Amino acid sequence: MELYDLAFGARVKHPTLGIGVIYDIDVRTVYVFFKEHGEEAISRSFEGLQVIGPGPEIPGAELDIDSVKDALRDVLEEMQQPQRPVEMARKFYGGSLELKPKDTSLKSKEVPIDDFFHKIVMIRDRFRVLEQKINAHPALSEPEKVELQQYITRCYGSLTTFNILFEDKEDQFVGQKGE
Repeated sequence: MELYDLAFGARVKHPTLGIGVIYDIDVRTVYVFFKEHGEEAISRSFEGLQVIGPGPEIPGAELDIDSVKDALRDVLEEMQQPQRPVEMARKFYGGSLELKPKDTSLKSKEVPIDDFFHKIVMIRDRFRVLEQKINAHPALSEPEKVELQQYITRCYGSLTTFNILFEDKEDQFVGQKGE
C-alpha cells in the first residue's frame, strides 16, 4: 500500500474485516472503523488492504504569514498553561503567612499560604510567557533578546527564596548559575 493512497475518510476493503473507513493515520499504522468489527489498527505494511474510494476532498486554505503568526500566538498562549498542576509543599497545606510590622502598635496581616503560593506561581508563569514573547519578537535583535533574558533570569534568582513552597524541585525558580 502506497502512502499517497491513504487519506482520512477513504473507504478501504480488508480481506476478512470487510469494508471500512480510515479515521486516523500515522507513520506505521492505519486506523480503520469497520461497521461490524469496530475500530481496528492495521499495519501499513499489510498488503491486503485495498483503497476502494477516496476520502473527501478538503479544499486547501491559502497559507499567508498572518495565519501562521496567529497560529503561533495560539500555540504560545497554550504553552503558558501549566502542563501539570504545580503543587505546594505538603508541610504548608492549610498554613498562613503572617506579616508583622516593626511597630507593635500596628496590626499584623495574616494571609492563607495557599493564596500566597498561587500568586508566586502566577508570577513564575507570567515570566515564562514574557520569555516566550521576547524570544518570538520580530523587532528585537539577538543582543537585545539576550539582554532582556538576563533580566528575567535575575528576577528568577530574586524569587528563589520562595522555592521552599514548591513540592517538586522542577517547579522551582532557577536564577543565574555561578561560573
